[in-house]
Amino acid sequence: MNTEEIAALAVEALEDVKGKDIVNLNTSELTSLFQRLVVATGDSNRQVKALARSVEAKLKEAGIDLVGTEGEEYGEWVLVDAGDVVVHVMLPAVRDYYDLEALWGGQKPVFHMGGGKPWQAV
Repeated sequence: MNTEEIAALAVEALEDVKGKDIVNLNTSELTSLFQRLVVATGDSNRQVKALARSVEAKLKEAGIDLVGTEGEEYGEWVLVDAGDVVVHVMLPAVRDYYDLEALWGGQKPVFHMGGGKPWQAV
């Protein structure tokens, strides 16, 4: 299975658990550490954990060996490392603060929390 197919499986797993603002970036020209970066947002710590578990289960079911998972204890930012594909699932405030899309050449999503004003980290 190639990296695009693995990333597509991860995106599918995120969509299954209603992940938001899913971004699938090709990083092959930027680093040799991994080929694809998938970033998604969950509404709560519980959903962030569920999104990460969904990705783990879908990839393992497809026979993909995972390098590891980090951040499940708190559920603010969970990373699922599948070697050439790395998946980050974050709460909106954490995602806005770290802005991984800007680091890796993607488009930053705009978060709207409640009153319609865009969310920004202080």
